[in-house]
Amino acid sequence: MSRLNYQAARFLTSAPTLAACPADAGAEVAFAGRSNAGKSSAINALTRQKALARTSKTPGRTQLINFFGLDDTAERRLVDLPGYGYAKVPDKVKLEWQRHLADYLRRRASLRGLVLLMDVRHPLSEFDQMMLGWADEAEMPVHILLTKADKLKRGAAKGALQQVRSRLREWEDLVTIQLFSALKKDGIEEVHARLDDWLLAEPR
Repeated sequence: MSRLNYQAARFLTSAPTLAACPADAGAEVAFAGRSNAGKSSAINALTRQKALARTSKTPGRTQLINFFGLDDTAERRLVDLPGYGYAKVPDKVKLEWQRHLADYLRRRASLRGLVLLMDVRHPLSEFDQMMLGWADEAEMPVHILLTKADKLKRGAAKGALQQVRSRLREWEDLVTIQLFSALKKDGIEEVHARLDDWLLAEPR
């Protein structure tokens, strides 16, 4: 059983830059992924809410950093980072997103961990590797969700998991990996356990 009540999650605010984020206190975990990796669906499945994180038929709509509080004081938060790499936006805007993402990951003191979502059929894209590089620089633990696991047969999904594990062996002290399906609600308890570990830990 999860120790935090993820169903109690509620929207707090959206911020275009690090300066506009809520006070850098308490503990938060950020979710990142390419715009078509199923990030919003995963957040909704984890909180058992249908529309906490807005899902869009046009990937890449989330261009703001969205904060969700898990308790009355919002001392513990989930953070939905801008989807990246699929949206039809000018390169200048994409570079701006990258700058704000890097800024947030490097400088946010209350950030305890990063959940990085990858489509199980297309893992370790250029964006994923860039995020892992930033996390490595910041010594930030990362939990990878290989999403849409229901799209593959069980054997193929496990094979994809092993392949990603072996490619990330050099990062095994920082990175954990699991299969996840928002549609079938598979892997939710495992994610809750990881979030509990991060959000309830004493500050570093």
